Amino acid sequence: MHKVGRIPNSKVTNDQRDTEKPRKRSTMNILQENAIIQVRWSEQKTDDWTFFFTKYLLKRKKYVSLQQDTTFSFERPNEIFNMTTEERNVTSASCHDMEPHKATINFHLNTTSARSANAIAGDVREAGRPMREGNLPTGAIIYDDLGQPMMKPGTLKCTEAFGRYIDECGIAVLTMDITDLDVTPIHKAFDEVCRSAQNRGIRVVGTEIVGAVAKKTLIEAGKHFLEKQHRSIGIPEDDIIKIAIKSMGLDILKPFNIRKQVIEYLLEDEKGENEKAPQKLVDLTVKAFTEDTTRERPAPSGGTIAAYMGTLAAALGTMVANLSSAKFGWDERWQEFSDWAAMGQDLTTHLLRLTDEDAIAYNRLKAAIGMPNVNEQEKALRAEAIQKATLYAAQVPLRTMKAAMQAFIICKAMAKEGNSANASDAGIGALAARAAVIGAGLKVKINAAQLKDRSKAKELITEAQDLINRSDLHETEIMDIVNDKLTTGYH
Repeated sequence: MHKVGRIPNSKVTNDQRDTEKPRKRSTMNILQENAIIQVRWSEQKTDDWTFFFTKYLLKRKKYVSLQQDTTFSFERPNEIFNMTTEERNVTSASCHDMEPHKATINFHLNTTSARSANAIAGDVREAGRPMREGNLPTGAIIYDDLGQPMMKPGTLKCTEAFGRYIDECGIAVLTMDITDLDVTPIHKAFDEVCRSAQNRGIRVVGTEIVGAVAKKTLIEAGKHFLEKQHRSIGIPEDDIIKIAIKSMGLDILKPFNIRKQVIEYLLEDEKGENEKAPQKLVDLTVKAFTEDTTRERPAPSGGTIAAYMGTLAAALGTMVANLSSAKFGWDERWQEFSDWAAMGQDLTTHLLRLTDEDAIAYNRLKAAIGMPNVNEQEKALRAEAIQKATLYAAQVPLRTMKAAMQAFIICKAMAKEGNSANASDAGIGALAARAAVIGAGLKVKINAAQLKDRSKAKELITEAQDLINRSDLHETEIMDIVNDKLTTGYH
């Protein structure tokens, strides 16, 4: 059986009741165990790029998160593009068979009794504790017909735990190993330990994560605590993570450094040290982004601006949803607006990625044009690469158009059902969404016009024009709602 980790340099008192010899797990082991789960394609969008990149990760044994996006640079080795359907199926099956996501947690208690900490551990760990006669702590252990102690199961599946007194801390600590975070997430374990401790007159005064965890773990925890507070979960990820840290007291004992204890950030920083990655447009300040657009170079271009307009449209709809969720007197509607805000936050994140992907599309086309062009073979390869890059450059803004169309849904709902004081914001969001759709449509048309496959070009242009026509109708409908509210006033 997998045994829980030992706190470094700790001493166990004589009333320690756990008889198993703990096994110390290194931070690197925990990091790898947690990181490997990040390549589960089933939790991401199941498009070809996910399959391609997942295969690449497994082949290279890299622990890289796919949470960032399923859109990748075209500067990667050619091997990631050379996969058959059978290989993709094998890859997906391999991902499903990966080891469960684990974590080790230390719950610090406001007691010096290791016996009390162990009692709480017995309440919550999956194995529970031996059943005793009279259900008394001092009662004789009850055995089954095979001579094995009969156990009373704990409340948390996939967990192992024990308590001990720590000299360095001067208090008792409950150490828990969670062997599958999909079954028992950290926030569920925290709530259950707090409940059991409170029943015994004890309180959890701080929590410590040993090693590193996936960002998803903290996001789920933050959303859990926000929902308990009847607050909207449609807020930026950094804010959600902060709620998780504060709610579980992860920064009480010592500062919680997300750059060191969240796998995605660890890998991001490690990549930054090993190779100089180009700065993303979305990481620039508003001023820097604007200045970058004015410079004498073709990227960022109109496609990037269109995608960012769509991002702002979704962001405005999300803002109105969050303000409506927190409106005085609308307490019973917090969940309704929280759902809209969560949808808007996801859409905002997706459109931000498309903002950078438009620049990637241009760089791919530029690289294709710069390929060798001397002999006939090189010319043929270059021409083929240019056509593929041109097709991609038309497909990216088409995806932007489709995503920006979703912003109309949120803006319309907020114009109609949201706080009337923010109706104008919903209207501006609709205007931004229409600008995004029309602007991206122009990029689809200009790039599709360069395709030799005229059938494909016609298909792209027709779809783009249809989206433009529909965006006109959506904007008119939303602006009618907004103008009506502005004319009649609000309270």
